[in-house]
Formats: sequence, structure tokens, C-alpha cells
Amino acid sequence: MLALSVPFQSVLHASDTLKVHNTVIPVMLGRDYNVVAEFCVECSAPGAVTLDDVRVRVRGLPDGALGNVSLVYTGTMSALYSRTTSYVIKDAFYRVGASQRIYCDPGYAVVKDSETDLQDGTAVLHAGQKLVKGKNWFYVSVSVDGSHVEDISGSFSLEVEGVSVDGSPVALVQEGSTERRLGVAVRDHGDDGVWAYRIPGLVTTKEGTLISVYDVRHASTLDLQDNIDVGMSRSTDGGRTWEPMKIIMDMGQWGGLPDAQNGIGDPSVLVDESTGEIFVVAVWTHGLGNDRAWSQVGDGFAPHETAQMMIVSSKDDGRTWSEPRNITRQVKQESWRFTLQGPGRGITMSDGTLVFPIQYVDSARVPNAGIMYSKDHGTTWHCHGHAWTNTTEAQAAEVAPGVLMLNMRNNRRTGRIVCTTEDLGRSWTVHPSSEKLREPVCMAGLLMVRASENSLGRDILLFSNPDTEQGRNHMTIKASLDGGLTWLPENSLLLDEEEGWGYSCLTMIDEDTVGILYEGSTSQLVFQAVKLADIVQ
Repeated sequence: MLALSVPFQSVLHASDTLKVHNTVIPVMLGRDYNVVAEFCVECSAPGAVTLDDVRVRVRGLPDGALGNVSLVYTGTMSALYSRTTSYVIKDAFYRVGASQRIYCDPGYAVVKDSETDLQDGTAVLHAGQKLVKGKNWFYVSVSVDGSHVEDISGSFSLEVEGVSVDGSPVALVQEGSTERRLGVAVRDHGDDGVWAYRIPGLVTTKEGTLISVYDVRHASTLDLQDNIDVGMSRSTDGGRTWEPMKIIMDMGQWGGLPDAQNGIGDPSVLVDESTGEIFVVAVWTHGLGNDRAWSQVGDGFAPHETAQMMIVSSKDDGRTWSEPRNITRQVKQESWRFTLQGPGRGITMSDGTLVFPIQYVDSARVPNAGIMYSKDHGTTWHCHGHAWTNTTEAQAAEVAPGVLMLNMRNNRRTGRIVCTTEDLGRSWTVHPSSEKLREPVCMAGLLMVRASENSLGRDILLFSNPDTEQGRNHMTIKASLDGGLTWLPENSLLLDEEEGWGYSCLTMIDEDTVGILYEGSTSQLVFQAVKLADIVQ
């Protein structure tokens, strides 16, 4: 626990030390409160000890970007999901995911002091807080004005330099780095009256625009079948700001049934690098009575029998989109049940072939992951089956000319399954790295960046997921410099240590910078930009 090594009595002892936990959580632009450092003081008697003040130093933010630095007291409750005993925080996460704000709700947290004008980057935050018996939790918050930040891939430091209790300084022990990274909330609970946003997809167009796609889950956090549409957001400034959301796939009340029995979701997005056309494929379910689609969808081809794979496209950089087109019969075999895309993103191969990952539940109700592809710029699509059984959400990368890698979610809980194909999925070979990347059974991101496309001048395979076997926390980007054979610990960067829903998708913003859109701990859909040089050591 974050506590004094010896609980305070009525006086402070020289041997007492205070552990400050420096969080690895993105500091969200434009947000009034961000938990950046937390500590806990234990007290043996109520009112016997007073926490006087906390000294904080901030370095590295652009001029005008610092909004304020605050000290917040959350009483006997930690503000962090991983450390709290609050069933209220746990329940809020269950209901709305990462968008809960209980840690700064005035009913749960007391702002002791806030400073906006820091002298030489230093603020002394006054508390004057008499401690209750037991654990007393405090955190330091910082707000950053994104209008003064041009490059969101940079970092800054915030360090708790001193804590005074009963008129005396306490020896501090720092846990974790004091370096902080910025994040942008692309979508959150309540935006446009929507309950939840999930399933991120992300690409960069030929014009340099970022296109994000996602589930718009109007009434709940639940998967299909429910009232779900596919939303899209554009950014023309590297992800610092995003245009208002557009709904680009909505099956409405097709067949006379309510919207919630015509949900469409789990999108995957792809840019045809030859033509610039952007494709989004998603799965539509019809008439299941709002039952769970994964187990209730049948075989066949018709909408009342099975799920439908629908595709839309944009030829003007994402400004406008076509009407949905049904490609189910092009891709699906009749005996397959629930058949859908990746989700996340697809790729254009070096010869111009378009590739989307897919997944399907077979007649024995076992899930399988594979690919579908188009040789005619998205007019027709083909599929030859699966790469590996009992796998689901996958991402694809061309690791050598004509060689596709498929990195798959593995229901066996033995690590990611990785296979390669040289004939567009007619046959597959198990890759040496298969089951070497750990996961909590979750969707993950994969991106191949050629040496000619990045400033480091090396072929780099990037991978993102919650780097753990339990829960969906520790969102991490990893880099492999040998085509995925090895993933060295030094070539990785932790972005978010706290719990989220854990899906992620990667794209290159420019030759120096990778962008990631993920379901994080601070927002339902978080965007961050990261320099390749910060990942590849």
C-alpha cells in the first residue's frame, strides 16, 4: 500500500518515509482533473496529525499550456481503480467503463488547494488537513490547455518534491517515473447523448488525415445485438483535435424491426494506398430479439438467418460516405455462423491487394480467425477459411513482400497466436513467435512500418495490447526489429497502467510518430501520439 512505513502518532519520526506513486496514465488535454501522483498517510488517532502542504514542480510544458496544479483529498478511498476499496468506483467502471469521474466528484473528493501561477515551475499546495484514523489518500492533479500544445507526442515532468506533516518535512520515496504523457479524449460516455463508445479503428489517409471509427453504443456498453451504429471522426492536425462525430453506418428499422434489433458494429477501416479510397466494413445483425449475437446467429446467408457483412467507402478523404453494401455472400460460407471483420484496421499490400482480418463461428460453434482480400480495389472480396482455430479478433501486417502475418486473440489463454501466409490465406504456417506475446484474451493492434517510411530507417513491427494476463490494464506499445521474431523488453513503452476495456489500433502519423487509439482508463476512446524513438531503444 502507499503509506508511511511507520504509522504517524501525534509526532513525526525521522525514520518515517512516504511513498509517492507516480501514475502512468495519460494527462488528458482540457480536463480539469488528472490523477498524476497519489500517496497515502496512515494515522493511528483521529485529528492527531495534520498534513500541512505539498510542494510540486512542473517542467517541460509549453508556455501557457499549464492550467492548474491541485491537491485533492479523497479521504479513506484511493482514487485509482487498481488500488481503491470503493465499490462505487468499481460499479461505475462496470457501467460506463473508463469515463467514471468519481475521483474528482465533489461528493467523493475535496480540493484542498489549486495554483495556476507557478513560480519557476513550483507550487506549494496547502492542505491543513487533519487526518482521520486509518488511511488518508491524497492525489496531485494537473490540467493542460491543449490549445497551447502543438505537439502532443512530447512529454513533461511533474514531481512531488516535498510533503510537510505537523510542521516537519517527510522523506519521500518515488515510485515510478515522473515523466507524463498527454492524451486526447476522442469519445466519452455521454458525448452526443451516447452511453458508450467501443471498438477503435484508426488509419492515416493519403492526405495525412486521421480517420477513427468505432461502435456508437446508444443505450448500454453491451455487444451486438443492441442499438449500435458505426461512428467516424476525422483529425487533420495529427490527433490534437477531432471533428464532430459522423454516423456512417446505421441500419435503422430495417425490415420493420426496432433499431436495437438492427445494430451494426465492430468496424474495421482500411485505406486503399493506390486510389486513396477509404473502406469500412462492419457486421449487421437483424431480428435476434436483442439476444447475444455471438451465440444466437445462425448459418445461411439471408439477414433473418445470419449476420451480414456490410461495407461503406469514402472517396473524398472521409468527408462523405457511400450507402452500405452487402458483401456477405462474397466472403461467407453457408455453414458458418457469426461472420465478421477484425475489428480494427486492414492494410494495402505492396502489390495493391486490400486485406481485412475476419473471424467466424463454424458449424461446431468454434471461432476461427482469417483474412478476406480484394484484388480489384474493393469491388469484390474473397476468403479461403481460417488461419488457426479457437481464435477471434486479429490484425494483419505484410512482414515481407507477399507475406502476410496474422496476429490473433487466443481463447486458450496461452498468448497470441501468430501465423503467416504467402498465398492469401489458402495455407498458413505457424510463426516462431506464436504464443510468445502475452495477453488477457483481448483485441490488439499490429502495424508494419517499413524502413523507407520512418525516420529511424529500420523495418519496425509495432504491437499494442494490455500487457498482462489478468485484467485489461498496462496498455503498451512494443516494437520488433526482426519481423516479430523477438520482442525485446527495452523496445516497449507503457502508456496506461490502469484498467480499461483494452482494445487498440495503430497508425503512423508521420515518419517520426505513431498514433494509437485505445480503450483506456481515462476515456472510452483515448488517442495518444508517440515518437518511434521513445519506443525503439
